[in-house]
Amino acid sequence: MPDPRIREAITLMNAFAERTGLGSAQSPRRYLWTDAFAVCNYLGLARATGEESYTGLALQLVDQVHHTLGRHRDDDPRRGWISGLDEDDGERHPTRGGLRIGKALPERGADEPRDERLEWDRDGQYFHYLTRWMHALDQVTRTTQQARYNTWARELAGSAFEAFTAPSAPDRGTRRMVWKMSIDLTRVLVPSMGQHDPLDGYITALQLQRTAAGQSAGPDLDEAIGGYAAMIRRGEWTTPDPLGLGGLLVDAWRVQQLIHQGAKPDVPLLDRLLDGAATGLQYYARSGELQQPARYRLAFRELGLAIGLHALERLQQSVEQAAPPTPADPRLRARLQELMAYLPLREAIETFWRDPANQRSDTWTEHRDINEVMLATSLAPGGFLMLLPLE
Repeated sequence: MPDPRIREAITLMNAFAERTGLGSAQSPRRYLWTDAFAVCNYLGLARATGEESYTGLALQLVDQVHHTLGRHRDDDPRRGWISGLDEDDGERHPTRGGLRIGKALPERGADEPRDERLEWDRDGQYFHYLTRWMHALDQVTRTTQQARYNTWARELAGSAFEAFTAPSAPDRGTRRMVWKMSIDLTRVLVPSMGQHDPLDGYITALQLQRTAAGQSAGPDLDEAIGGYAAMIRRGEWTTPDPLGLGGLLVDAWRVQQLIHQGAKPDVPLLDRLLDGAATGLQYYARSGELQQPARYRLAFRELGLAIGLHALERLQQSVEQAAPPTPADPRLRARLQELMAYLPLREAIETFWRDPANQRSDTWTEHRDINEVMLATSLAPGGFLMLLPLE
């Protein structure tokens, strides 16, 4: 019998499947960020319970996402794959044109003025959603040993690098990124650069390339890795945002696992990731945000931090068990011990959002899918956090 946290995660993920048309009569309702976490959750539940039906749900969800968010919207006069490929080629390469966000409103037209508030509800493509989906596809390959999912992830990574990055100056050889692109990746919708997008791109490309070692099919990501590496050699990663802080901690754990699996990052990452997280956590813990009532809080952003704190605990255990110690270990161990003082925030966040009274708030019900899926990830984080060793 699974432990109570796993049982609660199962309840949440079964309800999500029923509600969003995955294995039910409901019309499919797909949203890329949420679905990326959901794929990982189902893979993790399969390992935790030994029930292969959850692997089946993960694979079914991948197929639904590709056939929904990889194709034009029903209210768009364009039809078919957003990549422009014909039906057969699109089936073979469903991620080559990227994937839509899944927002309620159609994307802003080329002649429409930009409305910053409305833009949040409009469709298009977000880079940080695409990298979450790359990770989910790679986790499918690492779990099932089916190489095509990693190939699709690398095809998506190559397209995203080409579409979301551009030379920052002709004579500098470096690139910069944009936040949001049109559905067909031909127009910039939001030109600002996400603080962690180059970092996320770099670590994700390293992960995909490492999984693909020895494979001949699919694109090589060396150019993308080099491009992102140049962008992250300098820059500040500290953030007061709990979702961003959780992302830094998850990235630190990914880097640690990839190094153990033979990856060789071009940029020193662990110290910078943990330094940025430490500064941000110090601010966040003092901000008083976790003392606010539910109506003033966003569960999925806080749960992102809770997931990151699960990653921190696994990283700390990995470093403590490492042998023999490396010269960098004393400083790394000291930094990790400092960060472990923030672990109680994880329990505080999980306890608050598991409370049925808080789940009746508008901020929970208006974002129910993403909130419940990320709560399930925090309750059973293995499917999202663990990079299974390559066979």
